[in-house]
Amino acid sequence: MKIFETHAHLDFSNFNNDRKDILKQFFSSGIEYIINVGIDEETSKASIDLAEKYERIFVSVGYHPHDAKKFDKNVILQLSQHRKVVAIGEIGLDFYRNLSPQDVQRKVFEEQIILANELNLPIIIHDRDAHEECLQILERNNPQKVVFHCFSGDEIFAEKIIQKGWFISFTGTITYKNNKQENVVRMVPLDKFFVETDSPFLSPVPQRGKRNSPLNLRYIIEKMAEIRGLSPKQIAQISYENAVKFFLKDRM
Repeated sequence: MKIFETHAHLDFSNFNNDRKDILKQFFSSGIEYIINVGIDEETSKASIDLAEKYERIFVSVGYHPHDAKKFDKNVILQLSQHRKVVAIGEIGLDFYRNLSPQDVQRKVFEEQIILANELNLPIIIHDRDAHEECLQILERNNPQKVVFHCFSGDEIFAEKIIQKGWFISFTGTITYKNNKQENVVRMVPLDKFFVETDSPFLSPVPQRGKRNSPLNLRYIIEKMAEIRGLSPKQIAQISYENAVKFFLKDRM
């Protein structure tokens, strides 16, 4: 079963003690590719460093809304030229924590969308409690390849994303007892979804409360398969093919 981990933060300190060993486990368990996601200059550079050591790790670079105050356009322009960078992200709006002022978040989000368009790179969206504003800013700039990472909206918002031809990515939250995503999982077209862990965060049941890792993708895949009435192998293969086309089409 081929698996594509579309969103992880394996450069984070949570993996400092066993990063090399656990990466071996990932690639021997069926995980073919990993997108390691930057959230600021430091983590974007660390992601590139990691990808230089592992052929099957690729990178997205960007400034998370929490770190919008640090934004430096020249950093993104420079880092995006690296051969392993395949996306801009994660970028977007977070009106739940508001760790950067909302006006700064909006400005930096839009600037990074414009950069992604100029660089012809896909965009990975972080959207928390800001669905309509994210959509409005995206519509104003009309990017072609967009994925809403760790989707948290309802069916109505999902339909708006799908109508744009954009993608929805599911995490371990779909395994939680009180999750409200099952209808979204059912409705998303089979050619418009990814799976991800967002490691080291959002561990799925039955690993909730522990450090998350791409090894837990199987629980997300199994839950999606249960909801969709497909086999885990089918869900994994479909997600894998979707992600290869989205992130690696021009790299293979």
